[in-house]
Amino acid sequence: MNTDLSKEQLDFYRENGYVIVEDFLNAEELEHWRRTVTQAIKERNGLKMPGKDVRLGDDDGINEDAAYYNNVFDQLLNLWQTSEEMKQLMVDERIGKMAADLAGADGIRIWHDQALIKRPWANPTSWHLDTPFWSFSDRRALSIWVALDDATLENGCLFFIPGSHKTTTFENTGIGKNMGGIFEVYPEFKQTKSHAAVMKAGSCSFHNGLTIHGAHANMTPGFRRAMTCAYMPDGNTYNGIPNILPDEYLSTLKVGDLLNNDEQNPLIYKR
Repeated sequence: MNTDLSKEQLDFYRENGYVIVEDFLNAEELEHWRRTVTQAIKERNGLKMPGKDVRLGDDDGINEDAAYYNNVFDQLLNLWQTSEEMKQLMVDERIGKMAADLAGADGIRIWHDQALIKRPWANPTSWHLDTPFWSFSDRRALSIWVALDDATLENGCLFFIPGSHKTTTFENTGIGKNMGGIFEVYPEFKQTKSHAAVMKAGSCSFHNGLTIHGAHANMTPGFRRAMTCAYMPDGNTYNGIPNILPDEYLSTLKVGDLLNNDEQNPLIYKR
């Protein structure tokens, strides 16, 4: 893996809130990631995440909004908890160090991994923030997004609003059907030029959880597969938002408790 970040890449990330790492995986590694993700998804049999009884398509047909969101992408979380091969990919200390270097953190924990499968002709993902959904509040939190297929303008690549991470807040603006809805909350970015993160398969991007981002619709008959992982700097505490935490674990937490359970959020890198 190409895990060495240059000073230029670190500086670019801190200024813009995202960075693209070309050729993160070589051809052999890419095929291994594809096989591992495909098998892990198959083993889950539609269960979206461990510890919560929610399955893909459970809300199909409930209303118009549900029908729309179910055609944005298939989303399966914490595959590392149900697949040993997936776990080996996600707990890689080299990736943890990349995340720590970008975040300026001494330690990095997995918040959750996430397979994002944009099906043929899938709807766009509207502009949104990540961190306000999570159970902790840290401006350094970030995610890796690994392209398992070429991510193109035609099939739903990511777009970023450069520099937005510097002033956005932990207010949860949601992910609406209206692509421009977030600019009602952050009108200062309404005229900012977005950056398209076109990537060939095997490349990756990192983005800050407070960077405004979204994705195109898939205008092709092919899939746009990505494997992602969100990272929490070590030392964070519970803010009262349940997010992906299992009900059994939530019953033991109160606001302000340290999120240091290695069964749920493993520490994958520490200086």
